[in-house]
Amino acid sequence: MDKVVLITGASKGIGKVTAQMLAKEGYKVIANYNKSKNEAEKLLKENNNIDIFKADVSKRDECRELIEYAIKKYGKIDVLINNAGISKWGLFTDLTDEEWEELMRTNLYSAYYMIQETLKYMIQNKSGCIINISSIWGMVGASCEVGYSVTKAGMDALTKSLAKEVGPSNIRINSIAPGTIETDMISDLSEEDRKEIEMQTPLRKIGKPEDIAKTIKWLIEDEFTIGQIISPNGGWII
Repeated sequence: MDKVVLITGASKGIGKVTAQMLAKEGYKVIANYNKSKNEAEKLLKENNNIDIFKADVSKRDECRELIEYAIKKYGKIDVLINNAGISKWGLFTDLTDEEWEELMRTNLYSAYYMIQETLKYMIQNKSGCIINISSIWGMVGASCEVGYSVTKAGMDALTKSLAKEVGPSNIRINSIAPGTIETDMISDLSEEDRKEIEMQTPLRKIGKPEDIAKTIKWLIEDEFTIGQIISPNGGWII
């Protein structure tokens, strides 16, 4: 396997599990992190196919440095996975300009920066796969998570419109919009809240990062899916 995969926000949760799964399959993985240095270093130690790189992907210059590092080391980027993201819970009327800006830059601008900087190499090679990790809330919206929902809906719109633009260059771009997944984002949920989510889900369970990693792996290997919003959500939305 000589495919090179770059994953943003890969030191925890979905990004970490995806990096581990793909590395075991033989992919060369560059796992980006920003603040979680200890977690990233553990990831580096456990598999020879994983490399790590610190970058704040809400800033274009650092996105460019990350991509240039990948190109310098491997000569190409076959797969870009835009996974970095944050959430903010609270009433829309209490949301500050600073919080709104942070959400936009971390969740949406980062995908914009990473894709734009990576495309110059993918278009040149007439090959590439881009996967945006969106959210079920980008599809239906979430009360008290308006800013987060907006950023994820933006990622989905970016996916669908850009697919029409880059498809002729043999570049596939898709979004994965997970339902509730066992990550740090739901660590503050009470047991009562968790039970309520499970009861609203036909499969009666909360998803695991492995569920999303498997979907990512399938999209990397697939050759005919483009511009789609795929939502592994346990049947929460049907």
